[in-house]
Amino acid sequence: MIIIEEGCGSFIPTESVQEIVRKNPEVVPERYVRYEDEEGGDDLLPHLFLEIPVIDLFLLSSGDEEELKKLDMASKEWGFFQIINHDIPTEVLQEMKLTAREFFQLPLEDKMKYFKASNDVQGYGPSPIVYEQQKLDWADILILQVYPTHSRQEKYWPTILPDSTKFIEAYSKEASRVAEKLLAGFSQLLGMQIEELLKMHCEVLQAMRMNYYPTCPTPEKVIGVSPHADTGTLTLLLQEDDTIDGLQVHHLGEWVSIKPLPNALIINIGDVIEVLSNGRYKSVEHRAMTNERKERISIATFICPSEHVEIEPLASIVYEDLKQKYKKFRYGDYLNYYWTRRLDEKTPTNLGLIKIEA
Repeated sequence: MIIIEEGCGSFIPTESVQEIVRKNPEVVPERYVRYEDEEGGDDLLPHLFLEIPVIDLFLLSSGDEEELKKLDMASKEWGFFQIINHDIPTEVLQEMKLTAREFFQLPLEDKMKYFKASNDVQGYGPSPIVYEQQKLDWADILILQVYPTHSRQEKYWPTILPDSTKFIEAYSKEASRVAEKLLAGFSQLLGMQIEELLKMHCEVLQAMRMNYYPTCPTPEKVIGVSPHADTGTLTLLLQEDDTIDGLQVHHLGEWVSIKPLPNALIINIGDVIEVLSNGRYKSVEHRAMTNERKERISIATFICPSEHVEIEPLASIVYEDLKQKYKKFRYGDYLNYYWTRRLDEKTPTNLGLIKIEA
């Protein structure tokens, strides 16, 4: 039994989802079941399968105008896209996937060595629990701060696995390189000098979240990760098995399932890009679903500005739009709000905090 400290000081017991399934794979505890009148429970099934845009990163980085137009369209209409030809070595991808799988295959007593403290974001555990009536996500996670290195809490790094630190750092370095190429593309679209956008990320906040979604006997009633949008600049998602779908994007009022392409990365835009673009580009609500056929593992990398950076809509875009839609904010304050707010008081996105009313 894992104990999570509630924000008001009491303790809420919960358990590793992996352990729940190991003990009784046919029964889902009530706290995970969502009914039609509850958040996320109205439209779990059925859902649509549509192709999100695919960006060739090599062509984009080479200045291909058509690829830049595709990035613009994808960012306006979807907020999500897949990238191919990202040039991350296959062995780096495979070693990262292997690290995630081997960690979640460890005995519980070994994983518990990396269990996160009640006041910490980093570490191993189930999804955060902050109030008694909260419906829980069907996932166990490991969160690590990768950059800046001085912010790492190395006690949470799974050094019990040989070479895991080397593999995580190698993949994170490649993810950072890919993010820089995407930021260069966004700089062009936003009318910025590339140095301006990179300066916001000169001491980039880069974190990794490994997700483990066990099989679920009632996937029509259970969610892997609740609907949310990301606070940062970009998120890069690597799936261990690209034959299993689970990610869904809210698009035109419907939940759309994303089929990952082999060796591709799924990219989504965070709140920072939406604000810089004055709302032209969308930080879109998304969620992770469960399935009864096979467990699923994914690795999300979050690319965020330095904490001290102030974010606001670009003046040139505000001039064209004749209206500023978001207030200026310090990214560190915005991030702290995300981690400290009570889930029962939230909407799926945080942008309501800084939107300027019409």
